[in-house]
Amino acid sequence: MAVDSTLPSPLGAPACDKDAKALQFIEEMTKYVESVQERVLSEILSRNAETEYLKRFQLNGATDRETFKSKIPVVTYEDLQPEIQRIASGDQSPILSAHPISEFLTSSGTSAGERKLMPTIHEELDRRQLLYSLLMPVMNLYVPGLDKGKGLYFLFVKAETKTPGGLVARPVLTSYYNSDHFKTRPYDAFNVYTSPNEAILCVDSFQSMYTQMLCGLIMREEVLRVGAVFASGLLRAIRFLQINWKQLARDIATGSLNRKVTDASIRECMSKILKPNLELAELIIKECSGEKWERIITRIWPNTKYLDVIVTGAMAQYIPTLEFYSGGLPMACTMYASSECYFGLNLKPMCKPSEVSYTIMPNMAYFEFLPHKSATSGLSRDSPPRLVDLADLEVGKEYELIITTYAGLCRYRVGDILQVTGFHNAAPQFRFIRRKNVLLSIESDKTDEPELQKAIENASVLLKDFNTSVVEYTSYADTKQIPGHYVIYWELLVKDSANAPTDEVLNQCCLQMEASLNTVYRQSRVADNSIGPLEIRVVKNGTFEELMDYAISRGASINQYKVPRCVSFTPIMELLDSRVVSKHFSPALPHWTPERRH
Repeated sequence: MAVDSTLPSPLGAPACDKDAKALQFIEEMTKYVESVQERVLSEILSRNAETEYLKRFQLNGATDRETFKSKIPVVTYEDLQPEIQRIASGDQSPILSAHPISEFLTSSGTSAGERKLMPTIHEELDRRQLLYSLLMPVMNLYVPGLDKGKGLYFLFVKAETKTPGGLVARPVLTSYYNSDHFKTRPYDAFNVYTSPNEAILCVDSFQSMYTQMLCGLIMREEVLRVGAVFASGLLRAIRFLQINWKQLARDIATGSLNRKVTDASIRECMSKILKPNLELAELIIKECSGEKWERIITRIWPNTKYLDVIVTGAMAQYIPTLEFYSGGLPMACTMYASSECYFGLNLKPMCKPSEVSYTIMPNMAYFEFLPHKSATSGLSRDSPPRLVDLADLEVGKEYELIITTYAGLCRYRVGDILQVTGFHNAAPQFRFIRRKNVLLSIESDKTDEPELQKAIENASVLLKDFNTSVVEYTSYADTKQIPGHYVIYWELLVKDSANAPTDEVLNQCCLQMEASLNTVYRQSRVADNSIGPLEIRVVKNGTFEELMDYAISRGASINQYKVPRCVSFTPIMELLDSRVVSKHFSPALPHWTPERRH
């Protein structure tokens, strides 16, 4: 596509000719959503016409939307498991995709409690790379001068596994970081990392984190942005610095690398980077040795302009802690992606976290949307529901995302609930609402993640007078006793131990949470007595760090790890209960009155 880089983009003035082409591409894709989507579906159906899956539903080579919608069912992962297992076992026939399956991408270990295997094809790397290439041209519209420094990003890979048929299975980010797209990427002044590839690609999480933190400290004055994939990952890095700053300072003072870092490629790489610097070592000691860690990010990396982390959905609860450590730096959520497909990007990355909306790029896959009221009812494979196309969505409404991908997923329910907030040209923009799963239920009550999050936020207000905040939480429905009750585990950040919240205040937090929950819950508590008083168990600091370590030891990806907002696995519950320092119960019944029936 020929682009006149002298013309300003409707999004803003590009920083360079390369950015102009990227911004023009975004404009082209978002203007012609309908035709791009038609082309994408036609391409997918044409290339996969001879696959076993499409032939099963007698598509007979048709590539139009009407035939596709009338014949192909909407499916979940469980529906596709037999086909996926055959591919995993070594069946190389064209089952889902006419192109060879190159590997499996493993979903986050906390998505519906199991690690799903998503088949992918080699060319999907090109599609992911294309979306990555659009992020900095957009960011450059809002933050000038990013080519004058570096990004301190904590990025990690996980050791690969293989399926019985010999295909590699690994998280999507491990796949990308191990690809030539990342390892041999051309130099781009706007996208220079402090972390060497050798550190990012080391599967030992301690050695990787240690080296990445060390490089970030050495290059502290060059760092213009600090990030990780999820907000929780960045907080893990800060925690790592709290534990390891003495050894890191020693390495910098002496110019010799910690003996615990044994990876040969890292040691060779660091021999060129690490030189004795007593002044820097003393600064790190000065900043890290005190009890106060407020604004530690800007104190260590004074030129940081923003944090690059996902703080939408379940990650929203980390915002106050990140604000504490960063002194209120902006938090940029740049893109929306999953193991199944990369979806789109945030065209206003410096907006407030509560205002983040993602624009789905119509070239990435074929997108359909199930109105959320339909999403709660069962779907019949025999009579596919009428889904809404990308170009026909309505502002304010919530939808469940359904995708058809080049890799062979057809009308697949991702499980994400999105709300349309507006449009950029003809492309709808979405707020991520939640993952479609109920978290807690004792009886007829059903509490989902946003509701639990809101209840915790409301209860946290009572902690403000004590300069205390909830830094991490999870929950479970305790049904061992009759009646059952909700148990919420809290890890607290108490900034002044002499002014810690009292037992009475924490009991009131329990009641405030109950008052924030839905009417069915409160009716069960007040009228039916079928749910007991809500309980908060305060755990030792560092407990959720241990929880993450445990999950990683069992195969979770450090990049994709999200704290489970509800737990039921006995070893995890035993770990949490062994770290409890105090227990608190709701001291009264929440308010409830029967609704008037007409």
